Parts: sequence; C-alpha cells; structure tokens
Amino acid sequence: MREVEVSAVLPVYNDLAALKTAIPRSLETLEAIAPGGFELIVAEDGSTDGSTEFIREYEAEDPRVRLLHADERLGRGRALNRAFAAAKGSIVCYYDVDLATDMQHLTELIGAIRDGCDVATGSRLLPESAITRSGGREIASRGYNMLVRTILGSRLHDHQCGFKAFRRDRLLSLLPSVAADHWFWDTEVLVRAQKNGYRIREFPVRWRQGEGTTVRRKDVAEMGSAVVRLWWRLHVEKS
Repeated sequence: MREVEVSAVLPVYNDLAALKTAIPRSLETLEAIAPGGFELIVAEDGSTDGSTEFIREYEAEDPRVRLLHADERLGRGRALNRAFAAAKGSIVCYYDVDLATDMQHLTELIGAIRDGCDVATGSRLLPESAITRSGGREIASRGYNMLVRTILGSRLHDHQCGFKAFRRDRLLSLLPSVAADHWFWDTEVLVRAQKNGYRIREFPVRWRQGEGTTVRRKDVAEMGSAVVRLWWRLHVEKS
C-alpha cells in the first residue's frame, strides 16, 4: 500500500476551467514538498460542468489523484468534512481551486504542521501580506474579520483565506462540534480550535482575487448572522 504523509484537498463546484491548471500544478508542488508520499483529493460537490468526468480521467492515469464525488450539493463545509474523514495522510490541507494563494506558500503551510502546530493558515490581512483584489471585497473582508475578532474573541486576522492545514487527528476530534456546513466552516474551525487550545500558526501570503468572484449583500448578511449564532452556541456551551 502506498504511504501517504500529506493529503491535499481541492474543494470543487463547477470549476472545470480552474481544474485544468490546479491539478497539474498541485501534483508538481506536492512532489517537491512531500517526499514521504501524498494524495490529491478532489472534493467535487455536485458539479454539472464536466468537472467530474475530467477528474475521473486524471484519477485513471495517476493513482495520487482521488475523486470524491457528490451527486447532490453538500456545501463547502460538508464536502471538506467528508474529504478529511477519507484522507490517508497524517497532515491534511486544502486550498482554493483557483489557486488564489500563491502555491509557493504550500511549503510553509505543511512545514508548520511538521514543526508541531495543530493548525496553519494563510492570511491576507497581515502587514506583510501582498494581495490584489477589488476595493469592495477588501472592505467586506476587513469588516467581517474585525467582527469575528470582536464578537468571538479570535486572535487571528484572516479567517476565510482558503489555504489551511491541520494535523488530521486533531482536526477530526474537533469536527463533531463544528455546525457550519458551507462558507462559515473556515471561521468556525479556527474559532473552535482556539477555544480548545490548539497551536495555530498564521502567516502572510501572496494572494490575488480569482476571476468571477463577487461579494453579494446576501453573503455578507449570512456571514454576520453566522457569527452571532456561533457566539450564542459558545455562550450556551459555557453555561
């Protein structure tokens, strides 16, 4: 049986164009930083654009690629939960399929877990970070993260950057308490990890806004509501 140290996960929903770059680039990068063995899990969440067929072709040619297909949309959080439960590596990570975060940072991301951290996360909001995105997204991101820091008491600066790694055993012990099943998953995992005393490293990254990404007022409102709901759950749990 092939040994696996690192399991990298790509969350995918109708991302065929991005996959054509993300899979080969991921394999190239992982080959260099995971000599102990790796797998690339594509958590494909009910796509209808041909993503499933494309990944299957890659999987047939390269045993390091694994497709996890869902017939119906699970949502980002549930798709990640499923992928991490199926992962074989002691270190698990995920990053956005548009490779918005510079892949050169994957070495630092995995290295932080090897060095003893339970969680590592890239940050677009540290002074040393280099980001390219629209003013609207910048304002929304900074406002949201300030809300998380103020209401939920987080010490981190960027909770939604899609570039994170974990010790798999520590993550799996945390996930039963995580209720978020879509975009808020990233934030809830980081907040609960802090509450449980996990060792977390946040580091600056180079990041560029992906094509076609927008911030809707509905999304902002939903994320704000999710912050309040998590505060309430944490408050009730303490009682």
